[in-house]
Amino acid sequence: MKTSGTLFIVATPIGNLGDITLRALETLKNVDLIAAEDTRHSKKLLEHYGIITPTISLHNYNETKRCQFILNQLQQGKSVALITDAGTPLISDPGYHLVKTIRENGLDTIPIPGASAAIAALSAAGLPTDKFIFEGFLPAKSKQQLEHLQTLAGETRTIIFYESPHRLLATIGNMQVAFGDDRLVVLAKELTKTFETIHSDTLPGLQNWLIEKPERQKGEFVILVKGITKEKDAEITPETLRTLNLLSENMSHKQAVILTAKITGANKNVLYKISCGKHPVK
Repeated sequence: MKTSGTLFIVATPIGNLGDITLRALETLKNVDLIAAEDTRHSKKLLEHYGIITPTISLHNYNETKRCQFILNQLQQGKSVALITDAGTPLISDPGYHLVKTIRENGLDTIPIPGASAAIAALSAAGLPTDKFIFEGFLPAKSKQQLEHLQTLAGETRTIIFYESPHRLLATIGNMQVAFGDDRLVVLAKELTKTFETIHSDTLPGLQNWLIEKPERQKGEFVILVKGITKEKDAEITPETLRTLNLLSENMSHKQAVILTAKITGANKNVLYKISCGKHPVK
C-alpha cells in the first residue's frame, strides 16, 4: 500500500487565465499544499478559480530550505503542487532542486502539462520547428553575453531566448555583432495578453522598430533566432581557414573573423563558429 504523497509539477497560464487546463485546476484543488514562486502573484489565479488550498513560497532564494520541508510532507503522505508565476515550472523558473531531491528519494513526480512561453512563441513564429534549442536568459554582463552568443553563431537550429525589458536593446545589439545584420529574428511580446505582438525582422530592423516606439520595449519577451543553413559551410575554403589562422595569431578572434569575412567574402557567422571552437581550424 502506497503511503507517500506525490509532487505535481503544474503549468499555469503565461497571461490569459483561460489557458489553464481542467486537469491543472483539479490538481490544485485536491492537493494538500501548493508551493508557489510568489504566493501573492499566484493568489490572483487561485482566487479567480475559487481554489483555497494552502500555499507556501518556493523561489530561487529559499528552494534549498523548502526542499526538506516538502520532502517531509510527501513522506507523511501529503501531496504537493509546484507552480511558478507563469508557465511551466523549472523552465527558467525555480523547481529543479526540488524535483531532483524528490526523485532521488524515490518519490513520485507527475507533470501536469500546459502553457510555456517558449513553445507558444515557436509555434507562431514561422521559423523552423523540427529542431530547436532553448537558451533561456543570457548572461547579465555584456561581455559574457556576447561571448556566449558568438558560440551560437554557427547554430543551424532555431534558437530561443527569454529577455527582460531593461536588457532588451543591449541584447539585440550583441546579437547583431554575433549573428550579423541579415539574420532573421522573431520577437514575441506579451504572449496571450492584451498587447500580444509577434514581430519578424532582421536584427537591425528589429532594433529600429523597438527604438521607434519605446513602449514596444515594455513587457516580457521571447526572442527566436533562425539558424544558419548548412549550405553556408561550403563557403569556408582551405584558403579562408588559412587566412583566419594567420589573422588570429595577431588579433582577437572577433577581429580576425570580421577581417577574414571582408577579405574572402566568407560567411561571418560560420567563421564565428569556427573561431569559437565548434569546428577545428585546419
